[in-house]
Formats: sequence, C-alpha cells, structure tokens
Amino acid sequence: MRLPCLPLASLLVGAASLLTAPAPALAHFQEILPSADVLPEGGAVTLDLVFTHPMERGPTMEMARPRSVGALIDGKTVDLTSGLAEKKVEGKTAWTLSTRLDKPGAAVFFVEPQPYWEPAEKTWISHFAKVVVDGYASGEGWDRLAGLPVEIEPLTRPTGLWTGSLFRGLVRHDGKPASSAEIEVEWANDGSVRPPNDAFVTQKIKADPNGVFAFALPRAGWWGFAALIDGPPAKAPDGSPAKTELGGLFWVKATDMTSAPASAAK
Repeated sequence: MRLPCLPLASLLVGAASLLTAPAPALAHFQEILPSADVLPEGGAVTLDLVFTHPMERGPTMEMARPRSVGALIDGKTVDLTSGLAEKKVEGKTAWTLSTRLDKPGAAVFFVEPQPYWEPAEKTWISHFAKVVVDGYASGEGWDRLAGLPVEIEPLTRPTGLWTGSLFRGLVRHDGKPASSAEIEVEWANDGSVRPPNDAFVTQKIKADPNGVFAFALPRAGWWGFAALIDGPPAKAPDGSPAKTELGGLFWVKATDMTSAPASAAK
C-alpha cells in the first residue's frame, strides 16, 4: 500500500510549526533555604538564596544583589542585607548569609529581590520569599507578617512538619486576602526524583474566595509555594510594553518519621 504524497508546501508548513511551537514555560522560584527549619539548641543558621527551577534542578538564573534581606525576630525587624555574600551556582550569581538565633522563638526570614527580566515571557518578575526557622523549637512567632506586597500567611505551623502533613496558607496582596489566587508548588529536587512528564514538575492550586489554600506534602524535603499576582503594566528594556509578575513565596520542610531506638521510647 502506497502512502499519499504530501505537497512540499504542506511539509514545509508542518516543519515550521514544529520549530516555532512554544516550549512549556518553566516556573521560576526564589529560594531562601536555611540549613535547618528548627534549631533545638539555637545557634547558627545559614541561608542560601538562589533563583532557579527547583524540581528540574535548574537552570539557575542570574540573581542581582537583593534590595533587602531581613528577619522578624521577637516582634522586631532585623536588617541582614549587609551580611550577604556572593556565590556561584551553575556559573550564575546567587547569595548566602549566616546568622545566629540565641533566644527561643521563630525567625521569619524574608528577601526582596531586584526585579528579574524574563525575555521569553516579556515579564518583570519580583518574588518576595519567606522561610521560618524556629529557635530552640519554641513553636511560637511563626505566623508574623513581613508586610511584603504579596505574602503567604501560614495557617499551619511551618516548622516541625512530618511528610504527609497538610500545609495551609492565606495569600495576601497589599495586606488583603487575594481571592482565587493561583499558587504554584514545587519540591526542591535532590536528584532522587525524575518527573514522569511536565505535568508533574509544577503542582498548581487555586485559593478559595478568602485566599486560603492547602497542600499535603508527599515527600520529605523543602517545598516552595509561589502565589502569583499580575502587577501593573511596565516597559521592557527596549521600551516596548511588558508585564510584571509579583510572587509571594513561602518555603516549608517535610521530615520523614523514623523509628526511635527502644531506649528512646517513652
């Protein structure tokens, strides 16, 4: 049986469509990952700030020096910007800082980055990211707000979470609940998981009319929640019209339950 011969023009059109078909958009996540989510005895903590695609382990984007990095500790805001140190991740600029928690209570760390220009989407991206580190496993102070333009307020204590725990949050935009906000969720892949296809890379949630969402943490490790809000129109570097994306990010860590030695059982 002979297959029909397609006209050359049809073949050329088909090939062109394959070449111009848009690639799936990669979710950008501003990481602010500490060396631990709980410091049972207080002490030092190191935070790494990387702008990347966590589930796919890259590519990493160039990150300009943040406008500010700080922490809410004992009801006061501590400016940590001067402690930033530059480092390289995949040849791109990232940042790190170290500090100490010497009193009981949670520290709510946050970063305000410089806007990032994404030419593929003609969009300026500003992701305001937070993470909580609990000093002396106090279990207190974890729900304080930093007053960021877009911010996730945790409704579940974000420290000491077991794998499988349900994390709940409330998306706020300019301090008010963001009705039906879209939240993207990714796991900071350590190389042990290969997604079956692109649908598994970024999980997506829609908040309810009160801005509340929930997600069960299926695997141990760091999970990032990115609440995305359309910002005002802007100008691209070449002066053409552009969009802005404002993101409120929150990071939580899930930990596997393990069997305790018999001597430790109570």
